[in-house]
Amino acid sequence: MSNERRVLVHPDKQALAGAVAARFLTKIVDVLEERGHADVCLTGGTMGSAVLQAIADSPARGSVDWSRITFWWGDERYLPVGDPERNDTQSKAALLDALDLDPAQVKSLPAPGEQADIQAAADAYAAELLAAAPEGARAPRFDITFLGVGEDGHIASLFPDHAGIRDTEHVVVAETDSPKPPSERLSLTLPIINASDRCWMVLAGPDKAGALGLALAGASVSSVPVAGIEGRKRTVFFVDQEAAAEVPANLIAPSYYWTAEDDSPAE
Repeated sequence: MSNERRVLVHPDKQALAGAVAARFLTKIVDVLEERGHADVCLTGGTMGSAVLQAIADSPARGSVDWSRITFWWGDERYLPVGDPERNDTQSKAALLDALDLDPAQVKSLPAPGEQADIQAAADAYAAELLAAAPEGARAPRFDITFLGVGEDGHIASLFPDHAGIRDTEHVVVAETDSPKPPSERLSLTLPIINASDRCWMVLAGPDKAGALGLALAGASVSSVPVAGIEGRKRTVFFVDQEAAAEVPANLIAPSYYWTAEDDSPAE
């Protein structure tokens, strides 16, 4: 299957969150039927939480056997457990707490005090990913990885012109000088993110239009990290009208509907 980037445009943030939630519920049922288990990598931020809340609110939520899904995170703010700014705190409030999951299904990144320091925390999460990886891999092959996109083009906690975006050696990096607070964060590296079957970027608002336009125009990955995202099967930008302002018309998918059979947008 050829992997091309597609852009699916929705009228506003509410419609965007609902559409991504509906697509997730449909696709994850297919994945569970095919594989028996799924690994899903979550993100934080306004739209990440909005999508999870839309999943929680969907009447189709009951069609999923949630006991067969393991949840991970692509990055985390290095803050105490339960801090409202942590991605896992937001994800749990929006969806996970409502699913009655076994604690073993929720793979949060370490918080301060759980390891000796932030580098030890990065190493510990890398070890946890390795323990769940198929033979020969360094991490699970995520069935779906959700990503937000910053106005500067960063994804996870891989920032423009920082060492993390160029790191191909490690599974998890410790970012100690983030341009956005807090300064300390943990993040999966780009090769691990790109080993996902599907990378779904969800972004909204006019402040994201420039980064999206640059990424699709082939900007340098070091300067615009989202330009380097490429899932194994699909790489999709789910956006609202404002974020799509600088997207070339030929990249906008002609339909919002997807077929389960080939995982492609239906024409």
